[in-house]
Amino acid sequence: MEGEAAVVCKVLYGCGLRLAEALALRVNDLDFERNLITVRSGKGGKDRLVMLPVSVMPDLRMQLARSRTLWEQDRALQRPGVAMPHALAVKYPRRGATWGWHWVFPADHLSDDPISGIHRRHHLYPQTIQRHVHKAVIAAGIDAPVSVHTLRHSFATHLLQSGVDIRTVQELLGHSDVSTTMIYTHVLRFAATAVASPLDALAVTIPSSVGDTPLPSARPRARGNPGSNPLPG
Repeated sequence: MEGEAAVVCKVLYGCGLRLAEALALRVNDLDFERNLITVRSGKGGKDRLVMLPVSVMPDLRMQLARSRTLWEQDRALQRPGVAMPHALAVKYPRRGATWGWHWVFPADHLSDDPISGIHRRHHLYPQTIQRHVHKAVIAAGIDAPVSVHTLRHSFATHLLQSGVDIRTVQELLGHSDVSTTMIYTHVLRFAATAVASPLDALAVTIPSSVGDTPLPSARPRARGNPGSNPLPG
C-alpha cells in the first residue's frame, strides 16, 4: 500500500480514528507543536483530542504538501472552497477557501456536493481506502477477516495491553459510554491473568501416538499409604 491510503491507515491505527474522522481532517486540526490532532464533530457531534504520533509526522507533512498543491490549483482557478459546517459556512462564507480549512486528504478531482450541489473538491472517499486495505490483506496472505475498522480495534487493544487505563482509551476513542470500550477487553482476560494450562506443568513428554501407553502421574503417591489418592477432588 502506498501514498495517501498508507498515510490514512497509519493515522487510523496510530490515533484510533474512525475512517470518516480521518478523512474529514483539516489542516488546522494537526498540531505538530503539541503532537495533537483535533477530531471535530466525531460520533455524537463532540470534538476530542488524540495523540499525533511522531513516527507519522513526516508522512503527514508530505501529505500536506500534496494537499497544498491541489489547494493552490483551486485558488488559481477560483474554484469554490471546500464544504464547511453549516453554522460556519453561514457566518464565514469564504472560510472554506482558506488553507487552514482545506482537507488533509483531498480527492484528486472535483465532484458535486450532495447537500449544496456545488461542484467542489471533496476529501478522499471511504471506498478508496477500503479497496486499498482489501488489496493489502490479500497481498499479505492474511486469512482472518480484516477491515479498515480493524486498525481502530487494534489501537484500543494494544493500548489496553500496554497498561493504559480504560477510561483514557475511552476518551481517545470518543466513546460516550465506557461499556462500549469494554468490548476490547475480552482479548485481554486470559492473557492478563497469566494462568498456565495444567498440561504445560507436566514434566513429561507425551508420545505423539499415545495408544495404551499410560501417562506417568503428575504427582507421586504418598509413602506408607499406597492405596490413598493424594490428588484433591
